[in-house]
Amino acid sequence: MHSLTRPTLLHAVLEKRQWLRFEVFQRQLANAGSRAAEHYRNPRLASVSVTKLTFKRWLGGEQEPRGDAATVLEFWLGHTVKELLGPAPMRKMVLARVPHDASLAAAHSLDVRFDSSHLSVAGPMPGAGGIWHLDGLRMLDGTSVAVQMYEAEPRGDTVVIGPEDREHLRYFTHARRRAVIIAALGAHGADDLYVIDAAHARRQLLMPIDRLPIPVAYQLDPLVYALLWAAFNVDDSLLADDQALHVEQQHLEAHLAQSRSAAARAAYPDLTNVGAAWLGSHASASYLRRHLDTASAPPQLWSRVQYGGQAAGWLLFTERHQVLQLMQECSAGTEGTAGCVFCVPESAVKNSEPYERILLLLALALMESYGLTVHVCTEQAYSNSAEFILAPQRLAVVADWLSPDAVWHVDSTTSRSEINALTHALDHARSHSVTSARTPHERLRQAANYLECDWDWLVVRCQEVGTYGISGLLQLRSHLIQPRGIERALSFVGESASA
Repeated sequence: MHSLTRPTLLHAVLEKRQWLRFEVFQRQLANAGSRAAEHYRNPRLASVSVTKLTFKRWLGGEQEPRGDAATVLEFWLGHTVKELLGPAPMRKMVLARVPHDASLAAAHSLDVRFDSSHLSVAGPMPGAGGIWHLDGLRMLDGTSVAVQMYEAEPRGDTVVIGPEDREHLRYFTHARRRAVIIAALGAHGADDLYVIDAAHARRQLLMPIDRLPIPVAYQLDPLVYALLWAAFNVDDSLLADDQALHVEQQHLEAHLAQSRSAAARAAYPDLTNVGAAWLGSHASASYLRRHLDTASAPPQLWSRVQYGGQAAGWLLFTERHQVLQLMQECSAGTEGTAGCVFCVPESAVKNSEPYERILLLLALALMESYGLTVHVCTEQAYSNSAEFILAPQRLAVVADWLSPDAVWHVDSTTSRSEINALTHALDHARSHSVTSARTPHERLRQAANYLECDWDWLVVRCQEVGTYGISGLLQLRSHLIQPRGIERALSFVGESASA
């Protein structure tokens, strides 16, 4: 090791926290060793100590901590030994407080609770926060979000990050990147975590306040995680594809002018999975608007959505809401009600995480909110059927945007035999549906039971989050999506509490 021309990161961190005096450092190191011993279940770590001479060599970057000492330092200060003994940044450092051990443990537990979560609350650049990677699982592409965790205290219906973190909050939220803030209550004996979008926090910090409140409704549980996972994945993928999607939209007219059209996924190798799904959704919705007009009977939709990533499209894509509005308009003045059939076999339920199934249930709620009667059949044989809309006795329109092999597949027919075959499939699925109740909320409860979601808990949580809205929780940046579907679904489920 060689002496540095400017202070080490270790020196800068300890100076910032007023732990540079050897006697103070000794006490803090002993406390950290005790906590590390309990955390790692290694009693040897509790006896870690250092001489004054070695301490000075560490500060100067002349000697590298090893073994148990290195383990305790990294656990305590949140940086690797290599980072600590390297030079401190030349810019002024703005450091957040070291989170409580219980808060760190709660953050680590996220990766156990949610299989697509990979959270590191400390990054290599001091003061810049950590990284939260959200894997995309089946359909989504995966994304990474900057994250910073702060200690907070409960206060009524909020948790509050105090004035001691104001300087770092301003520093962390200054950049216009995608970022979230996690508030922890470890110092107060609780393992709950709460989340807020950094852009929302930045606007609040422009006001003359010395504390940042976060609604307790934004507790990081399966519902909130589901919304963040879906929205961040979809939003970031569409932003990555923004220019490419703009170009491809210009070429759609020639395809949609044909009576039938299909585009292979292989023809769009540069698009993300989400970008390809959006383009297919856009093409399918445009085709539907051209071919589905006022019907003599309410239209019936067959959806191939089975997983949370697919449901995210219905909740977020602007065109999906236009399809629901179109079905609602086509139903006006007709007898009966429009409907939607989902085929979700038991294998899809077993292979989905709880937060994925919550997204699927919210998609069902969104459709019910537009007056569609939702049916869920479970037969595996129907699971690969293309998405279509049937205007009974008159017209069938295939408008598929979720095929694994095609970006879109659109077609229409007035053939009596083809319409009869699709009608038979719809009738069979509805007669074997797990949702057979007369009211929308009872049908959703039955769907929740099948999807193994706690309906009573979800109703309360949707009501809580819906009351505050989701603008503070997540900020959508792509113009191709909107939060209205999520907000409408949350509100509809929450209404069940008073239904």
